[in-house]
Amino acid sequence: MIDIVATGPLNTIQDLGRPGYRNIGVTACGAMDPLALLIGNILVGNAPEVAGIEVQTFPFRVRFAARTAFAITGADCRATLDGIDLPPWWAAQAEAGQLLELSPPLKDARAYLNLAGGADVAPVMGSRSTSLRGGFGGLNGRVLATGDTVATGAATAAFLPKGGFGVVPPAVALKDVFPVGEGGSLMIRALPAGEHDLFGADAQRFWSQPWKISARSDRTGYRLSGDPIHPLQTVEMRSHGVVPGVVQVPPAGEPIVQMSDANTAGGYPKIAGVIEADLWRLGQARIGSMLRFVPATHAEARAIERGLAAYIDDVRQTARLVSQALSAMA
Repeated sequence: MIDIVATGPLNTIQDLGRPGYRNIGVTACGAMDPLALLIGNILVGNAPEVAGIEVQTFPFRVRFAARTAFAITGADCRATLDGIDLPPWWAAQAEAGQLLELSPPLKDARAYLNLAGGADVAPVMGSRSTSLRGGFGGLNGRVLATGDTVATGAATAAFLPKGGFGVVPPAVALKDVFPVGEGGSLMIRALPAGEHDLFGADAQRFWSQPWKISARSDRTGYRLSGDPIHPLQTVEMRSHGVVPGVVQVPPAGEPIVQMSDANTAGGYPKIAGVIEADLWRLGQARIGSMLRFVPATHAEARAIERGLAAYIDDVRQTARLVSQALSAMA
């Protein structure tokens, strides 16, 4: 169990999402950076789907009520435990009464706190993720507040070395798989979508120009600022299903990328769809950062997924070996 000592708005309990209910208008929610949440769960011996805390406003401070294994992944938030620095992408053991503090990251947007046993809140439709628009899931369907207590579930035996251990962040380990463009712009791979060709020459400008993530962005979608693009003629469309990664273009001509809290349906024309393996990178993109869309093929998307899967398997094997070695010494 942990006590929330200090928190800003929009910090919530999230897991890998609530699939299977879009047909009745229920968005999946889930972590904006599911890779960071997954790796954190591996480090503390949790199952992949266990819920953690997504932190996107800082400072964030929690006090441990009992001895607990925990992991910090995602953005490097200069974490400290009782004032002692912790490296990023790190798992460690906290004693009862110790204070964990996460500070504003110098880059990236979201950090994840995984607790051994996970955040023990009631599942709704098979998930513990918070739906802020729906007002359900997580801790009573709301953001975390100072004074809240978050219970933890039953933990598996997680053997951690004294001082903890960590892994190489995916942006470093997979720098050849997830390149960064000139000037630090984010290169996001995407496939042309259903109405792509209706944009004529503007479709090429969608791919060639940089886009800025505007301040009107949130977990539902990223609104992009740039030279507007428009279809060749007004398109009357019925609403259709929408999932995270779909890039829609409203009448104003500035695209919207659907994110974790994506709408379940919409009628704006779709120009592209971000490949699933790049969504975690978008989830770490900050307001004001620049990105470019890169055309990808289905074969390229599958190759990127294989590289990501190999990284996850390597982390899982490393965590297993560390736990086995320490268990043998106990």
